[in-house]
Amino acid sequence: MVRVLLIPVFIVILYLNFEHYRYVALGVYILATLTDLADGFVARSRNQITDFGKFMDPLADKVLSFAALLWFIEVGLIPAWLVLIVVLREFMVTGMRLVASAKGRVVAAGVSGKIKTLTVNLCIMAMFLPLYDWGIGWLLYVCWVLIGVTTVVSGIEYLVKNRDMMKLDM
Repeated sequence: MVRVLLIPVFIVILYLNFEHYRYVALGVYILATLTDLADGFVARSRNQITDFGKFMDPLADKVLSFAALLWFIEVGLIPAWLVLIVVLREFMVTGMRLVASAKGRVVAAGVSGKIKTLTVNLCIMAMFLPLYDWGIGWLLYVCWVLIGVTTVVSGIEYLVKNRDMMKLDM
């Protein structure tokens, strides 16, 4: 899992603040995202899916994207309330998966969850670029809307599809 090793590198680059550090951080983020795709492809093609991989893969995804989103809050590129919505959705989905696992069920990623992940990753990549300098600062606000809408819609989808798990066991 090269991606796990790239996360601290990514974070350090963000805080070193050297010339063109944002482009280097973007490159590391893209590399980490591509290694995620490669890891998944290799594991599935070789039938080497492990419990460790099932645990670490989504955790690494969340840590990588949360690191970027939290840094964007710090530098004023995204509002904290929007990142809070993303974090709450992730906690909700993870909690539902834990409950499902305890009941012997698997909650697979839905289409809207995959769209959300792709959208958030693409928006994070776009937010590393000097959008205002290029005269397309409005793209930042488009990213906010896309992140918010896909996060809320996918969260609702998980709740609706798995509402039976939320019944109290007495």
